[in-house]
Amino acid sequence: MIRRVLFCCLSVPVVVQAQAAFDRSKPPTLPAAPRLVLPVVLASTLANGVALRVVSQREVPLVQVTLTIAGGSRLDGTESGIASFTSRMLTESAGGKDVNAIQSELAYLGATLSSSATWDAFVVSLNVPRRSLDAALALMADVVQRPSFTGADIRRQRDLRAAGILQRRDQPTALAGLAFNSLVYPVNHPYHRSPDGDSAATARLDSVAVRAFYTRRFVPAQAKVIVVGDISPAEASNAIGTAFGAWSSPAAARRSPPVTASAVSNAAPKVFLVDKPGAAQSVIAIGGPGVPRSSPDYAALVVMNTLLGESFSSRLNSNLRETKGYTYGISSSFGWTPIPGAFRIGTSVRTDVTDSSLIEIFREVRAIRDSPVGVVELARGKAYVALAIPGDFETNGQIAGQLVELDSFGLPLSSVSEMITRVNAVTAADVQRVARKYLPADRATIVVVGDLAKIRAGIEALKLGAVTVLDVGSIVR
Repeated sequence: MIRRVLFCCLSVPVVVQAQAAFDRSKPPTLPAAPRLVLPVVLASTLANGVALRVVSQREVPLVQVTLTIAGGSRLDGTESGIASFTSRMLTESAGGKDVNAIQSELAYLGATLSSSATWDAFVVSLNVPRRSLDAALALMADVVQRPSFTGADIRRQRDLRAAGILQRRDQPTALAGLAFNSLVYPVNHPYHRSPDGDSAATARLDSVAVRAFYTRRFVPAQAKVIVVGDISPAEASNAIGTAFGAWSSPAAARRSPPVTASAVSNAAPKVFLVDKPGAAQSVIAIGGPGVPRSSPDYAALVVMNTLLGESFSSRLNSNLRETKGYTYGISSSFGWTPIPGAFRIGTSVRTDVTDSSLIEIFREVRAIRDSPVGVVELARGKAYVALAIPGDFETNGQIAGQLVELDSFGLPLSSVSEMITRVNAVTAADVQRVARKYLPADRATIVVVGDLAKIRAGIEALKLGAVTVLDVGSIVR
């Protein structure tokens, strides 16, 4: 049986309003920057030394709890990779619960819980609905204070890490990153090696070593808990006190010492090539020593780097992606870390334009050093930086992240507002000055991972610097 469906069309009068002519050849005028209202942070300290920071945000019934402990992968010492591995193991089993029980309870509570290690800190993060906070905090307390480190869990995660390390041999981007760090940072520098360690160090991981490292480094007196969300300071203090107030340090615990180290500064550019036969792309990493976050040039550096490679409309991206079509994207960055990181330009380009890409990259680096930026470009870069700052304080997680970052540099919250003022005061002369002072155009470390049979001759013809071929086995062990 065929059903016929009739559609009735109604005649509806449409009113077309005349619009003023719009000149599409001119970009719209940027409005005044929104006023940044920083959150109120209330600070206190538990009796065992755990520092507490609380920000009440009542808009949504969620709470973000972030616990950090000073240290991280810079404390590996001779046990390469143990800090990140220990942090990974915290959520595998704790408080008598295995990983399945932990994840099931988190799912029931509507919460997420993660643990990790940066180069400079251990981080445990909890996001939970307000109604489930107490139960979730009890689970978080188990993970931080009572991890199991069972032999079975250690073996499973150790095997996964070992497999991941071997897979890096087939990942050009990973090879470029590992090679770059090993060249820019000296052997005794915390950032010289991968935070995951190498195959030999991974094979030595066991429950005894992991527990000993945990006992030495997870010290409540070096812990900070940041609570952001639908909770009052008094409620937060009570909840955190219940969860972490009894946490104590064993006799073997140690306070993490401050670390001072510097990257390698070349006298002249150096080129390092890694062969990846048959690669359709070449991965390029160019850079050198970075700058301390405490530098008085920080605001000018941020603006300069925004114009060079940080934003989508930057010079590097506009040239190599939009104009030349060499890459899907290219960026530049400064490693703003407690121990000054490196400046780095990174991209993946077609194999057949590897040498041309290097020419264009250095052309843009030298251009921003040699000539002042224009008025319009400078205004755009400053607006890009200043207008993005309020967006870093939109969610509970973002607020907590900003407080963690500021604390790692010993900066007060007021420095955020000061940053906007400093950015707006940056001049074209400032941009050129910091570019000349800090960009490693004449002393760069250049790493290229690609098919050397196709790209080596072109790179050597550029005469950028002494060329060294690295073996993959020396990068991934």
